[in-house]
Amino acid sequence: MSTAYRPRTLILLRHGKSAYPAGVGDHERPLAARGEREAALAGAWIGQHLPQVDRIVSSTAQRTRQTAAASGVRAPLTLIDDIYEAYPDELLDVVKAFEPAEHTVLLVGHAPGLPGLAEDLAGPGSDPSALSRLRTKYPTSAVAVLSVDGDWADVGRDGATQLNDFVVPRS
Repeated sequence: MSTAYRPRTLILLRHGKSAYPAGVGDHERPLAARGEREAALAGAWIGQHLPQVDRIVSSTAQRTRQTAAASGVRAPLTLIDDIYEAYPDELLDVVKAFEPAEHTVLLVGHAPGLPGLAEDLAGPGSDPSALSRLRTKYPTSAVAVLSVDGDWADVGRDGATQLNDFVVPRS
């Protein structure tokens, strides 16, 4: 039995703007009110412009968990401690391990790993304007959208991954 081809979409969301309460370690820093608002705007943009998300994969840091919740995106959530402070190649390993049945995955993480991954994956055929904006600045609550031609294991292979859009939802 043949099934229709369904492209894969990787959504990279940098966590919302965090607060800096006294005596709170980096991993436990919460979102600031602005971060909650902008995460909701990012989630609204995702809901209006992208396929339904099959899974959210997030760092265990408080601000990324809160960003995933504030986004309003409804999908099963997987928390992975290794995303916190990960380098782009470590994040790529996380992406390559995504479940084959999941076609659209939202990865919520941190800088500089997430912006580095987005730039590394922007292969031939990427939108030049989106790539230019991404390279200029990848602020909090920014969203990079990549398409994957093939399985998750193919991400990063020459020509398999293209950057389609880069947006910074703001109130």
